[in-house]
Amino acid sequence: MAFKVDLDIFAGPLDLLLYLVKKHEVDVTEVPIATIAEAFLAYLEVLEELAIEQVGEFVELASVLLEIKARALVPRPEEQEEQLEPIREDLVERLLEYKQFRDAAVLLEDRAREWESRFVRAHTEELPKQGPPAEIHFADVQVWDLVGALGRVLQRQERRKPRQIIHDDTPIEVHIERIEQLLAEQGKVAFTSLFDEEMPRMRVVGIFLGVLELVRRGRLTTRQDQLFEEIWLEPRAPTPSAG
Repeated sequence: MAFKVDLDIFAGPLDLLLYLVKKHEVDVTEVPIATIAEAFLAYLEVLEELAIEQVGEFVELASVLLEIKARALVPRPEEQEEQLEPIREDLVERLLEYKQFRDAAVLLEDRAREWESRFVRAHTEELPKQGPPAEIHFADVQVWDLVGALGRVLQRQERRKPRQIIHDDTPIEVHIERIEQLLAEQGKVAFTSLFDEEMPRMRVVGIFLGVLELVRRGRLTTRQDQLFEEIWLEPRAPTPSAG
């Protein structure tokens, strides 16, 4: 793939790690490294398909997780076990610190939205017509839920036919126009309905990036009623103009 994707919605490897910890419903201080490492690698494969700029940071954290997992699975003398604990403790400490900053950021964002709902913006302060930039959380769906859904689409394609390298240089804007047209016609669109079995892998990635870009521009919202169920795409309601 000749292009690199640099989207600010990919917050980094610690964000993915925190998402996986919450997804497995465990305490941050009791991270099940073996399980989390496997899940992290599955997401890393998808991120490598997307060729995002930050993928090196994810690879670095993946190597740490694999080292902890490998050492935990192999019988070792006490001195080696003592060497393992600082690595794990350092990772947990980094994750706890990130969680504190993230929780604080979410709290500030909530307060900002509450403040904006109370006071109408002046005309000079109006946001661009395309809407506000997307946050890490997309309604009830996180960016990692979308990445996980894309991973399942790619896995289904892999099982049903041998992987083929077919060049597809369709511009992202073309995918964006098609998605918006479907939304205009249907009102809401199932994420998986955007893809079919015969679609080239590069086109799958292009459509996915189109979805992310629409969310980032504030023109699309996502909804998932239950974990692992279908993700629905809907047009974002226009922001009321200032009076």
